[in-house]
Amino acid sequence: MSLKISIQHIRTLTGHIGAVYQLQAVNNGAFISAGGDGWIVRWTIDGESVETGKLLAKTGTQIFSLLYDEGESLLVAGDMHGEVHFINMDSPEKTRRIQHHKKGVFGIKMYDKSIFTLGGDGILSKWDRTDLSKVESMKLSNKSLRSMTASDTAFYIGASDKSIIMIDRVTEKVISVEKFAHENSIFSLAFDSKGQYLLSGGRDAMLNIWSEGTALKIYKGIPAHLFTINAIQFNPSGKLFATASRDKTIKIWDAESYKLLKVIESIRDNGHVNSVNHLLWLSESILLSCSDDRTIKMWEIKYKV
Repeated sequence: MSLKISIQHIRTLTGHIGAVYQLQAVNNGAFISAGGDGWIVRWTIDGESVETGKLLAKTGTQIFSLLYDEGESLLVAGDMHGEVHFINMDSPEKTRRIQHHKKGVFGIKMYDKSIFTLGGDGILSKWDRTDLSKVESMKLSNKSLRSMTASDTAFYIGASDKSIIMIDRVTEKVISVEKFAHENSIFSLAFDSKGQYLLSGGRDAMLNIWSEGTALKIYKGIPAHLFTINAIQFNPSGKLFATASRDKTIKIWDAESYKLLKVIESIRDNGHVNSVNHLLWLSESILLSCSDDRTIKMWEIKYKV
């Protein structure tokens, strides 16, 4: 049974002076943005209204990745030069800036009480979230690591060498490598709400769906966009997911059937006029998107059977 959907543009947030690459939820419904201007900005939401963004930090260089650790009141940012910024939200004087990766930091994730950084040098590094010390690093590819997600048993890493690398979550050893998962770099990975299928989005504009096991097996391939798929995000119920692309569009999909429900475009829908880089569901019906056009847009998405 297909879903019926309606989408309304609520507002456009401006203030960044460079492309916006990252959005992260924080406590009390607020969110944080970061991007090409090196600014890290907190936005507070009250109902449907959004207060003017508050500048939290200036890094002086492009921010490619972002993580908020509420338990440690810690903000972690990765920049284009391979530096990892550990920003203490309660005690700014404890902020640390570590030159670690040799190239950009394209992803930051937290699993099993550890922080992981994905480098343009092909290295996956693990950090202790309390003392911020490096635990270990693994060389996984000769090209950039671009995306990461996890199931109950394994980590999955998407790389620019076209591969998805599967790592055992307990032993942290490589289980398998799907060498030709896409025709080019793999920019986005996400599991469906049931943890049954892994979705991958690549520079080849394909949305590939994989069944999980000791090795990945392709379930379905969808030519989803015209250009790179930068992000895949499921809404809290898992009934919908959204994809964002360099083709300037956001697409909304039925998570059960993988049927395309709506396309949000620049002219017709007051959408973005440049690449859409990241997505964030603030609630079941509120979706945020950010873009090379330096804006953040808020969408209300309603659906019913």
